[in-house]
Amino acid sequence: MSGKIVLYDFHSDTIISERRDHAKYIVKIVTYEDGGVTWIATAGWDAKVLLYRIENQENGKIELERPIAVATQPTNPESILFVKQDGVTTPMLITTRRDSTFIFYYELPTNSPRESNTEPVELVLKGRQNLAPHSNAWIAFTPCAMAISPRDPYLLAVATSSMPHMKLIIVRLLFPGPETLQFGSASQPSVASLIDSLDSTTSPQSAQARTALALQDREAAAIQVHSTTLAPQTQYSTPALAWRPNGSGVWVNSDDGVVRGIETSTGKVVSALNGHDLGSKIRCLWAGTVDLEDREGEAAKEEWLVTGGFDQKLIVWRIEQV
Repeated sequence: MSGKIVLYDFHSDTIISERRDHAKYIVKIVTYEDGGVTWIATAGWDAKVLLYRIENQENGKIELERPIAVATQPTNPESILFVKQDGVTTPMLITTRRDSTFIFYYELPTNSPRESNTEPVELVLKGRQNLAPHSNAWIAFTPCAMAISPRDPYLLAVATSSMPHMKLIIVRLLFPGPETLQFGSASQPSVASLIDSLDSTTSPQSAQARTALALQDREAAAIQVHSTTLAPQTQYSTPALAWRPNGSGVWVNSDDGVVRGIETSTGKVVSALNGHDLGSKIRCLWAGTVDLEDREGEAAKEEWLVTGGFDQKLIVWRIEQV
């Protein structure tokens, strides 16, 4: 709540390092490990996204230095996520922000770490992707939570601020590039090449309109599922979601105490778990597989879902394999 980030060692039960670089609440922290480098991104309600870089030292000692880069937002950021593109060594950082239906793609710095006394550089905005490309409304919703499919690194689940019920969007990432927009693993023409391909007699205004329409069509085609989850929420809600480990579904939270499961192939609500108090907000979810032993002592795996709510309950659900 103070804008402080803390690096904590749970083995020794000690705080290794702490910094306060945000002026207001930190609402999201994400990490990405790549060899001997760990990237950390934080989103705060001071309308900033900060990027940290930690390099593993030979003696095993690590310390959280001041941020190396910053992305200043016109409105408060809602969600951030590191995503990896095939053939590119460094990940990209995608962000969403309040009162915008776009996903914004930022390029991470590739140069060596700065001196500790220099100011953070500004992250380079490489592109953006509209989740409501044909919407006539000024602001249809805000993308509030994002998660990458465990089976497809180009498939993104997005929980939105739509009222009175949350809407879930499953969309393929359109990675920006110098000549192409990467549509999953398939290349699509970039806006620049679309403009070059237009007839030379076409007026600039007409060319721009046709290019904008082609881009909107591509963004619309990237949306695989647009589902109304029936999960009630208000302007004060905090949407959250979690993928099933096999990628076949997404769990979403709600304000009525029910956890709903959405089938990703159809967008239909196929499961409703009732365990929290009726009318209590479900605040967080985690889904994954855990290693267990069966009655004979043999190793086994089970799919679990963990949910926490404002009723002060933490519930572990065993999910049937279907």
